[in-house]
Amino acid sequence: MIFNLTVYPLQKPIGVLTTTAGKPVEVRETVTLNTDFFNNQFFWDLQSASEHERIPERSVHARGTGAFGYFEVTNDVSKYTKADVFNGIGKRTPVVVRFSYLVQNRGGLDIVRETGALTSKFYTNEGNLDFLAISIPVFLYNSPHLFSPVAHAFKRNPKTHIVDSTARLDVVTLTPETLHQILWLLSDFGIFYGYRKMNAFPVHAYEIVNKHGDSYYVRFNFITEQGLELLTDRAAMAFRAYDPDYATRELYDAIAAGNYPSWRLDMDIIPKSHIPRLNYNPFDMSALWRNGTYHTVTIGRLVLDRNPENNFKDVEQMAFNPGNLVPGIPGPVDDAFKVRRFSYRDAQTYRLGINHNNIERNHPKYRKTYNRDGLPPVLDNMKDAPNYYQNSFNGPVPYVDVAKPKEMVSPKFKQSIDLGESSYFYNTFINTEGKRNRMALYIATIMVNAIEETQKKWLELMYLVDRDLGSRVAAALPIAEAQKLLGFPKLVLVEENPKTYDLAPMCQ
Repeated sequence: MIFNLTVYPLQKPIGVLTTTAGKPVEVRETVTLNTDFFNNQFFWDLQSASEHERIPERSVHARGTGAFGYFEVTNDVSKYTKADVFNGIGKRTPVVVRFSYLVQNRGGLDIVRETGALTSKFYTNEGNLDFLAISIPVFLYNSPHLFSPVAHAFKRNPKTHIVDSTARLDVVTLTPETLHQILWLLSDFGIFYGYRKMNAFPVHAYEIVNKHGDSYYVRFNFITEQGLELLTDRAAMAFRAYDPDYATRELYDAIAAGNYPSWRLDMDIIPKSHIPRLNYNPFDMSALWRNGTYHTVTIGRLVLDRNPENNFKDVEQMAFNPGNLVPGIPGPVDDAFKVRRFSYRDAQTYRLGINHNNIERNHPKYRKTYNRDGLPPVLDNMKDAPNYYQNSFNGPVPYVDVAKPKEMVSPKFKQSIDLGESSYFYNTFINTEGKRNRMALYIATIMVNAIEETQKKWLELMYLVDRDLGSRVAAALPIAEAQKLLGFPKLVLVEENPKTYDLAPMCQ
């Protein structure tokens, strides 16, 4: 790989340097030694800005990058949804995408065993539509209260400030509903070969409705058209040693070279009338839908063809919210989604202020509200329109959606512990000797960094998932322990070349 030495255009200066207030800067004002720097407005601009230029880091998905592009409809899906963005073959909608890793801080590494994300904002004619999709087709939990303890356990230890394997394994053994996604992460599916070669799944069951008021439940899937490619631990270690920013750099370089990455947007569909007949809960985000109970339809293609001009302006100030939906997509009905649509709004207000949707990257094509004032940007602040609803003057008025669903579904979830999904994953997707041995060693490598009591609990959990998995992990523990004591790079038994897997099982 050839590293980019510079991304700055080699051109003439763009103009005369000024202070933030617009005053031209005289060349002698650019130095401070032996000068009257106290009265140097240019110097204080620099000093003050450097002390206030940082904003709060995202609590999750802090490390990431982004790109611009468009979504093009390639198939007629008007039978299922009246959403304008998905109707009209050939229609293009501008999109911005942010890629990220779940747990790491902003200054972390690429190519790690961690859940990735492809978060997209569609600038539709009916408002912004946000999809928050992850690289694994199941979510950690359904219970909203688990977000805080799980997030904290996977962050750094508050005393040592290092990644704590004991805490991570402990929280999973005490909340087994999280295990299914963790097993995906600890398998060959856990390290994707850069953002361009990653699938992404919004995981919720979304309700969609057509113009006649007919409802369907769908799971959206972003399927990479570059081909899904995954890395072993040893291959990933080599990439990180060579280029810690590999995923970010590879995406940027591909777009800069005109090799535009693309994803096919599919939706798995179950008619609303079929929901009572299912022998599983389709609203369970920690479980896959059963083959034969749904059919898949392609909507169109997401293409990224432009890099950011300024990362802070174009990427760091992006504000996503799964509650940003459009007519024709009423959205998920599960409790986790209800909490997420509030907590994301709250998080963006903390990071960017109450007017975060006035920031250029978050601003919809059209907006008329009764919201006023607050910290900038306020844009035109709705000028002289009334600031209260209802009013007898020229304030904006709502519309009537005759197709809006009249019945509300309220899904219920069982409280008992069920490891069936984890067992199904192991026996269906981890179906070769090589995959099973690698997974056992991945798990054992984490276990040896935890205390003995936690190791025992975790090993018991592995046996409960499948006796074969428990036996393989138990056999891998001495190998992992020896590697730890000798200081060898972990997973010396793993083949070094990247491995590409079939796309189909990821969507079933």
